[in-house]
Amino acid sequence: MDTEYLKGKRILLVDDEEELLDMVCSILKEEGYLHIRRAGTVREALEAAADFQPELAILDVMLPDGDGFSLFERLKKMGDYPVLFLTARGEDEDKFRGLGLGADDYMVKPFLPRELILRVGVILRRSYKNETPLVRLAGSQIDFQRAEVVKEGERISLTAKEFEILSALCRNAGKIVTIDALCEAAWGDNPFGYENSLMAHIRRIREKIERDPSHPESLVTVKGLGYKLTVEGR
Repeated sequence: MDTEYLKGKRILLVDDEEELLDMVCSILKEEGYLHIRRAGTVREALEAAADFQPELAILDVMLPDGDGFSLFERLKKMGDYPVLFLTARGEDEDKFRGLGLGADDYMVKPFLPRELILRVGVILRRSYKNETPLVRLAGSQIDFQRAEVVKEGERISLTAKEFEILSALCRNAGKIVTIDALCEAAWGDNPFGYENSLMAHIRRIREKIERDPSHPESLVTVKGLGYKLTVEGR
C-alpha cells in the first residue's frame, strides 16, 4: 500500500500536557503526517472529532475533565477508526482495560519517537489495508474512497457520473478509452445519444482535476477515438 496515502490520514491527538502535544506533533509531522488536530480535554476532543472526523486517535488516559477510557467509548459511538492510548499510566490493569475496550495499541510514557512512528504505521496499515489509495495526477489527486478530488489543499466532491467516468479512465490509465465505453460506464447498457453529455462531464472533470483546464495535462482527448488519463507512477 502507498505509505504516502496513509500519511494523509487525519489524526486526533488528545493530551493535557502542552509540551507533549508539541513533541508528538513534531514527531508525526517530521515523518510526513500533516493532518493533525490537537485537544487538551474531553470536551475539546469530542468537538474536534465531530468537526475533524479523525481516522486515528491518540489518547491520554488522564484528562482534566474525564478520562481517556470513557472518551474512547464516546468517540467509538461517533466513528469507527483506530485508537492508540499514549499515557503515563503503565499499570497492567490500565493497559488491559484499554485493550479490552478495543483499543488498537497501548504505549506508556516516556517513549521512543521511532517506536511511536512504527506503531502508528502498523495501526494505519492494518486498519486501512483494503482502501484504495489516492490516485495521483499531474495537478491533483483522486480519492475514490470519498469520491473527491484533492487539489491545492482543497477537497472537491465528484458527482456520481463524474465518479463513474473517472473510475473507467483510471482502470485503463495510460490507455485510450472510447467514447462509447465511457458512455456505457456512466449511463449503462444503452449509452447511445450521450456523447454531448459526456463532453460536458469531461469539461467539468477537467475543471476539478487540471491545473489549467484549457490545457489539460492528465485527461487528454484522443481525436476521433476517446480520452486517455495519465496517472503518475504508472
